[in-house]
Amino acid sequence: MKYGSIPGLAKPVSRLAQGCMMLDPKQIEWSFKLLDEVFALGCNTFDLAHVYGGGGCERVFGQWVRERGLRDKVVILSKGCHPNADRRRVTPYDLSADIQDSLARLKVDMIDIHLLHRDDPALAVGPIVEAYNEHARAGRITVFGGSNWKHPRVAEANAYAKAHGLTPFAASSPNYSLAEMVKSPWGDDCISISGPANEEARRWYARENMPLFTWSSLARGFFSGAISRGHLESLKSADNSTVHTYCHEANFQRLDRVEILAREKGATVTQIAMAYIANTPLNIFSLIGCYSGAEFKQCLEAWEMKLTPEEMAWLDLKRDDR
Repeated sequence: MKYGSIPGLAKPVSRLAQGCMMLDPKQIEWSFKLLDEVFALGCNTFDLAHVYGGGGCERVFGQWVRERGLRDKVVILSKGCHPNADRRRVTPYDLSADIQDSLARLKVDMIDIHLLHRDDPALAVGPIVEAYNEHARAGRITVFGGSNWKHPRVAEANAYAKAHGLTPFAASSPNYSLAEMVKSPWGDDCISISGPANEEARRWYARENMPLFTWSSLARGFFSGAISRGHLESLKSADNSTVHTYCHEANFQRLDRVEILAREKGATVTQIAMAYIANTPLNIFSLIGCYSGAEFKQCLEAWEMKLTPEEMAWLDLKRDDR
């Protein structure tokens, strides 16, 4: 496992972070087994959210941490201020409520990394930056940032922090994959930095060297090895969200090239798609939702693979030869 660091956090952070949306209070034994296997492979960073499982995911993870005595050895990343059916919820009040809920569910005193699950561009950034700094000073969180925030809004938040002598956002969490996210699976407020249209965002993050906790690196199963043009119609009839989000011609052309390179390198489709993320010149920590230690191990092996700049450009349809 490779590790990186987040400014302000005195713990190493594994470059692969296990998503915990699948943890289930009704399947404690299975959930603990998954966490044990992933931790044994070197993963010390786990992605949670106030909204996941109605709080059940945080409760299961907190129980695992307590029973295993691992609080000092893991990095807890959680998110708050997800919108509900009535309002956007990106407010200091909702931030405080969600942090307090998460701390109570996890039964810990502090969350290592806390992210705003969404943005509300209609609101000024100042109050939320001020609120985050208050929670950091109180010791409830260590570092903080935004998930699904466009990079100009992150820049605006950090400019505000600098102008007022406050701690800035330390991380961002957009979608990033070899496949372009043509349509968001969860509404228009999901932000991606994939594809040609988002090149400026990638340049900005490269200049800032900001840690990126990227989600859906494998494009919601598009690079699982199970999707092809041949059974696209059956996926459509099943109303599979991956179809609307990723099953478009340019992505199928990328998938064709991933399959070719996988055969040449003796790897899987999943591994080549993950290796593309690992070899991107950005400060990436990839959020992956593995359901077994074997799945995580496959991604871990891919993280060690080297792709040449020519292979990277070829996979992304930027050149026709390698």
